[in-house]
Amino acid sequence: MAGTPSTLETLDLNTFWKNQRVLVTGHTGFKGAWLTLWLRQLGANVCGIALEPETKPGLCEQFHLEAEIQHNIVDIRDADKVVECVRSFQPTIVFHLAAQALVRPAYAQPVETWDTNVRGTINLMESLRTLHQPVAAVMVTTDKVYLNREWTHGYRENDPVGGHDPYSSSKAAMEIAVESWRKSFFGNGTQVAIATARAGNVIGGGDFAIDRIVPDIVRSLQAGSPVAVRNPIATRPWQHVLEPLSGYMKLAERLHTAQANKDINDLNTLTSPWNFGPLPEANRTVASLVETALKTWPGTWSNESPQNPPHEATFLGLAIDKAARHLEWYPRWSFAQAVRATMEWYKLRYFEDADPKELATAQIASFENVATESNVGVIRFENRVVRRAA
Repeated sequence: MAGTPSTLETLDLNTFWKNQRVLVTGHTGFKGAWLTLWLRQLGANVCGIALEPETKPGLCEQFHLEAEIQHNIVDIRDADKVVECVRSFQPTIVFHLAAQALVRPAYAQPVETWDTNVRGTINLMESLRTLHQPVAAVMVTTDKVYLNREWTHGYRENDPVGGHDPYSSSKAAMEIAVESWRKSFFGNGTQVAIATARAGNVIGGGDFAIDRIVPDIVRSLQAGSPVAVRNPIATRPWQHVLEPLSGYMKLAERLHTAQANKDINDLNTLTSPWNFGPLPEANRTVASLVETALKTWPGTWSNESPQNPPHEATFLGLAIDKAARHLEWYPRWSFAQAVRATMEWYKLRYFEDADPKELATAQIASFENVATESNVGVIRFENRVVRRAA
């Protein structure tokens, strides 16, 4: 609607990020590249720490980010190099996304998964202790940190963490490590305000990882083959990548502001775990995701469930009452919109040879320009009602 401020303008993101010194670990990955691109468009000064991408060309390269940021190829497990980068850049805000982020590969590399996800996180936190200016840090974990009881309702931030498989358990251990460092070294009055962020199953253009459903869909459709679905009944909280990224940025903004204002009460609330998931209607089966994707890029799929698969949760959902209540953060796109935006990115990229950065930039603009009026109303979260602010 003409003359209506965008959703993100009402969150003050468009002014807050200009000239902020932002460190992003994992900037060569899927979520990290989208976050880095968005931050650059908002005027942030970005430093990245990551490994070389596993896919060629990586999304960071396709977004032409290497020339726009301080681009460092550093293993997060290398404590000395992490400290060197942090001291040199002197960030005011940190987003930690570097991780071994896949469930099934973690079974093949359990030690590397734990080493990256736990020791790498500790290395980063130790490097933040060397800084002499306030820094707000958002440490990204996953919805899979929860001790899964196969509940059909969403997990809340105060539910126990746990983990059956090496990936989930390593991320739960990361949460415990962050809580330990927060209590031991990053209490109120210190220079570091630190929170953890747990997102749902994130989809979006440019994900080329092995063993993820959307890249598997795209690879099959490109080959003209049926999409092989290994666990069609598994239910996940699907959301477009821009949804949790907007939550991470809002959380970082609030942490930074509370530090500046020395607002101890706000810091007590903010320095804690946060869920950023979709509305309950987006808790869909893998089969539903595939069928919705095929409405944009037609094809077929087949049930290829293995007889003795490694353990994965069947039901997984997130309650987002806390983010709605304290951060005024809400999902913007429906399940159908998220899937359509994802599949349109791939179709335009491969059938019309569209520039990946231009595609992502257009989708960010579309996401930002969701009219405020469209977000006014009532959302029902689990067993309570949260009213969006007009």
